[in-house]
Amino acid sequence: ASLGCGLSQNLEQLLFFRVIQGIGGALLMPVGRLALLKLIPRSQFLSAMSLMSLAGLIGPLMGPTLGGWLVEVATWHWIFLINLPMGILGMIMTFKIMPNQKEPTVKTFDFSGFILLMVAMVGLSLGIENMASSQYSNLVSISLLLIGIIATVSYAYHAHTHQNALFHGRLFRYKIFSIGVSGNFFARLGSNAIPFILPLMLQVAFGFEPFITGLMMIPLVLGSLFSKPIIRPLIQRVGYRRFLLTNTILVGLCIASFSLMTAVTPLWLKVLHLFIFGTLNSLQFVGMNTLTLKDLPQHDASSGNSFLSMIMMLSMSIGVAMAGTLINLFSQHFSTTSISSAFHATLITLGCINIITAIIFWQIPKETTDES
Repeated sequence: ASLGCGLSQNLEQLLFFRVIQGIGGALLMPVGRLALLKLIPRSQFLSAMSLMSLAGLIGPLMGPTLGGWLVEVATWHWIFLINLPMGILGMIMTFKIMPNQKEPTVKTFDFSGFILLMVAMVGLSLGIENMASSQYSNLVSISLLLIGIIATVSYAYHAHTHQNALFHGRLFRYKIFSIGVSGNFFARLGSNAIPFILPLMLQVAFGFEPFITGLMMIPLVLGSLFSKPIIRPLIQRVGYRRFLLTNTILVGLCIASFSLMTAVTPLWLKVLHLFIFGTLNSLQFVGMNTLTLKDLPQHDASSGNSFLSMIMMLSMSIGVAMAGTLINLFSQHFSTTSISSAFHATLITLGCINIITAIIFWQIPKETTDES
């Protein structure tokens, strides 16, 4: 798929291969997380998840800077072609290192449920994305949203009435899982939009070059790296409830405070701000993910893990679409000479959404830790 993207001659070809690339990429994280669920004792699950996410930060550390440099010295095609040697290396390491554990029984694939979920995700994402677009009428956006909502409700009924549903309704009998999934969805709306909105603001509103914008993303990843050794001691000390309540509010405040950033903000302050957000955001993601999956029994681990992955992807899609919609809406309100105001208003809105999400984590039992 990366080769196809790099060789694309028009937008249609690029979109087609990007879809294929997305399908392949979407399979990787759930499989790795499921392997941890199956092989690692639950008492060590938090440490294992933290280590797994640490390894995944090497790419984001190099990617934005390398991508910005490639665009300036070569062409955009090389952003995709650089994936080829990395992909081949990953394949070799997988065959040599990854345990070949298989499920004892494999259920019949729930094709009708898959179609309902696909329609729901596409309808909701496109409906939100097109709300502020001048190319489509409000009727089109509302229709897409209604289709997405109807498909979601239909799948909820399907999950409770079909034994082989992709994600059976019994998953939501586990209170911690239900809280974790809900919190994951809403808390990621703002956080997932930041990697989209910040580079856009730096380039469009502040006039930064692509290479410099890529360098500005490095503190985010360094903050994530810094958070890994401290997350387990933090949760052991204060518990999941207090940890996620506090950290969710801090992440929301950090997102909203990006609205104070301007083109003349001192560089050291920008770097510090991005580093703090990277730290808090990484703590949030690892904490939410481990909370969601920690109490699932083995026979529901695969289904629960896949459902969490779907929620994460849906939240990312809707978060980016919502951020784009908000920027368009606020751009119409503010003058075209003050595009930075539209970005600032969007960041404040996303931060407020994140802060409100803390209400969900209030429902976590007080005694919940990484060992209970």
